[in-house]
Amino acid sequence: MDAFVRRLVEHLLAEERPLSRNRHFHTFDTPEGRSALRIARRLGALRKSVLLCVAEGGAVRLGERGGAGPAARRELRIARAVGSHRAYLSDDELALLRTLPGVGEAMGGASG
Repeated sequence: MDAFVRRLVEHLLAEERPLSRNRHFHTFDTPEGRSALRIARRLGALRKSVLLCVAEGGAVRLGERGGAGPAARRELRIARAVGSHRAYLSDDELALLRTLPGVGEAMGGASG
């Protein structure tokens, strides 16, 4: 992941003072900005799923790393009572997801 995109995602996901998309619309009107918005929305949705899963007593598991080089992905399996969800994350996305409030603790036992 590009360093600029990573910083944008971190700012978008910051709870104390998230980056305003309206105020910085020029930043998000670029391919990098659109990518950051897409990643931030995806990670935010995964955070909700992980926290709901843990609250319901479900299981969060991290699968083996597949692929090679920058295309390598990790499979995140979220097994809830109402169904299961699989997401494939790059190492950078997984690292960002683990930094979100509550997710690091919820995924503490998730290994792969």
